[in-house]
Amino acid sequence: MAALAYNLGKREINHYFSVRSAKVLALVAVLLLAVCHLASRRYRGNDSCEYLLSSGRFLGEKVWQPHSCMMHKYKISEAKNCLVDKHIAFIGDSRIRQLFYSFVKIINPQFKEEGNKHENIPFEDKTASVKVDFLWHPEVNGSMKQCIKVWTEDSVAKPHVIVAGAATWSIKIHNGSNEALSQYKMNITSIAPLLEKLAKTSDVYWVLQDPVYEDLLSENRKMITNEKIDAYNEAAVSILNSSTRNSKSNVKVFSVSKLIAQETIMESLDGLHLPESSRETSAMILMNVYCNKILKPVDGSCCQPRPPLTLIQKLAACFFTLSIIGYLIFYIIHRNAHRKNKPCTDLESGEEKKNIINPPVSPLEILLQSFCKLGLIMAYFYMCDRANLFMKENKFYTHSTFFIPIIYILVLGVFYNENTKETKVLNREQTDEWKGWMQLVILIYHISGASTFLPVYMHIRVLVAAYLFQTGYGHFSYFWIKGDFGIHRVCQVLFRLNFLVVVLCIVMDRPYQFYYFVPLVTVWFMVIYVTLALWPQIIQKKANGNCLWHFGLLLKLAFLLLCICFLAYSQGAFEKIFSLWPLSKCFELKGNVYEWWFRWRLDRYVVFHGMLFAFIYLALQKRQILSEGKGEPLFSSKISNFLLFISVVSFLTYSIWASSCKNKSECNELHPSVSVVQILAFILIRNIPGYARSVYSSFFAWFGKISLELFICQYHIWLAADTRGILVLIPGNPMLNIIVSTFIFVCVAHEISQITNDLAQIIIPKDNSSLLKRLACIAAFFCGLLILSSIQDKSRH
Repeated sequence: MAALAYNLGKREINHYFSVRSAKVLALVAVLLLAVCHLASRRYRGNDSCEYLLSSGRFLGEKVWQPHSCMMHKYKISEAKNCLVDKHIAFIGDSRIRQLFYSFVKIINPQFKEEGNKHENIPFEDKTASVKVDFLWHPEVNGSMKQCIKVWTEDSVAKPHVIVAGAATWSIKIHNGSNEALSQYKMNITSIAPLLEKLAKTSDVYWVLQDPVYEDLLSENRKMITNEKIDAYNEAAVSILNSSTRNSKSNVKVFSVSKLIAQETIMESLDGLHLPESSRETSAMILMNVYCNKILKPVDGSCCQPRPPLTLIQKLAACFFTLSIIGYLIFYIIHRNAHRKNKPCTDLESGEEKKNIINPPVSPLEILLQSFCKLGLIMAYFYMCDRANLFMKENKFYTHSTFFIPIIYILVLGVFYNENTKETKVLNREQTDEWKGWMQLVILIYHISGASTFLPVYMHIRVLVAAYLFQTGYGHFSYFWIKGDFGIHRVCQVLFRLNFLVVVLCIVMDRPYQFYYFVPLVTVWFMVIYVTLALWPQIIQKKANGNCLWHFGLLLKLAFLLLCICFLAYSQGAFEKIFSLWPLSKCFELKGNVYEWWFRWRLDRYVVFHGMLFAFIYLALQKRQILSEGKGEPLFSSKISNFLLFISVVSFLTYSIWASSCKNKSECNELHPSVSVVQILAFILIRNIPGYARSVYSSFFAWFGKISLELFICQYHIWLAADTRGILVLIPGNPMLNIIVSTFIFVCVAHEISQITNDLAQIIIPKDNSSLLKRLACIAAFFCGLLILSSIQDKSRH
């Protein structure tokens, strides 16, 4: 009864809410969100620098998240590269001096806070020709004015960046009197025009005063209250913003430090000066404000303008626009023809004439419709990760953000279980289920930033290896059983694997190697194909007639293993092969193929393990050694129990080892050799018991069918900044944002999967002569793409 009620309930849900209706709802959501974000940016402004300087929140104890954009953490080399031949000046009191020290330590962490605190402090890095000076002017008075006035003269070299601010000394010296505030207003009014003049050629920042922790203040500082500080800040903001008439002030107000101080001032040692972590955050914000527009870091979206469209992107936009127009014209013509052929009622008999059978959908219509939908989807990709329409945030890892969603999807997966159509080892439903839950775990791993937690990282590496294991197992099984080495099969597989990535490389202006997993599975597919297709072609049908052919196949596999070992331990040879043109255009990232070598080497043996497992399994199956009936254990009870025990122990042993990893590079060295242990253990645990082999999770299997699309699409429409951050469609509500963005992301991935399948049928026909013509067109397309790419690279350099 429970099963019947479950099935009836599922049918009722499917009747009212199908995948098609979900996609319509996702489209409506995207349009509404796009309109809302456009309106918000028009109302609030589109300058992410203002958000960086004025708003944000702490994600953890020390991780600052600016509103709507991502902040890059600058390394020493990056800071020097940005500030080469630059002069930065800090003018103010002891708090500005603290900010100066934190800024300098980004360039030189060994710089010590020593010397007379009430004097000017110079710093110079001669290797990068960077000068950073602190000028001691604790009050906004004539002395500070004179210092700034000197820079306004044409003959004097001006600092590229000026950071100024002061107030607490005025409060302290004059005992918080109202007369001191009035004098402060007069002084800053006289300085404001000078700062405005400097701001035309330099970056000028006025740092507002941070709050104090009044309980910790010493007796001689008790007059410095937060009420007084707020009054001084209001005066500074009011005067600086009104220093220019009918235009916005060029002097930027650095008010974000106030927000940082509100959260951390309790950790202050004296109630006045901020703890070191807060000063480092403020210094890093300054670095982002100035350097992001120069270095353009991927994970530093604050203060970065939208990248200009490349020639290839413009051509792609024209192509998709023409496809949309073409499909609309085709649709209107088809609709008018359908109206003319609509059945009419016979007035005498009152009966309808027989329906005219609708003609089948033409390949041209499918082609135009597919490219029309793909064009709209690519527009969404571009809006999410290139157009700066939607917001982005940095990742922040906590154990709860990773493990709670894992538990949630596990419960859902167990709830949606059904009987398999067949009970063979690694049957289609089971492999889809395996791909599905692995992909969901990998998605949660990426969005939660769990790569910083080494035990999780090592287990995720096993899941990636398991994907490649399935590549070896699946393709070997197909070629071994079917013996189909025709060009149609190869082209179908290559098209399905690479279509989306090629389109994204064009639209998102990213190299092929950027989507590393697709090049990985593509190369391994070709390796499997070449290994089995080269003479002598050994397939199951031939091997059944003579057992020596099994030995021949094992020799082939041994030679493949030898080649893998040679390339794994000969980085030079590997890089020479993949640095050859045009392979270099596909496998280079940041000007070299090291990243490709690292990715390939990390899972170098697992595809071979998958092929070997498929060979052994199919040989055992052919000799009827395995019991694959419904509900039957795979082996006899004793052997099954023994193998299950060994598998569980092996599985747990690997997990214990992975969880005890201390060094990522050392564990990565061992991973290629030991990852197969947990993969094989999982396969045996999942397949030895007959009841486990007879059921599968339809929930996980559904995601498994679109696992490749999910893996690729996450780069731009679920994550952000090329996976470095998180896409924010609904700001201020992280939970709702994840739900909405995930819903749209899954709908898009499913639609792309259908588009790829539809186009594969048209672009890769079964007829060999037609296929060769299409391949010639595809080759011409890629030649044109390579030429245009070379022109773009030259223009960039």
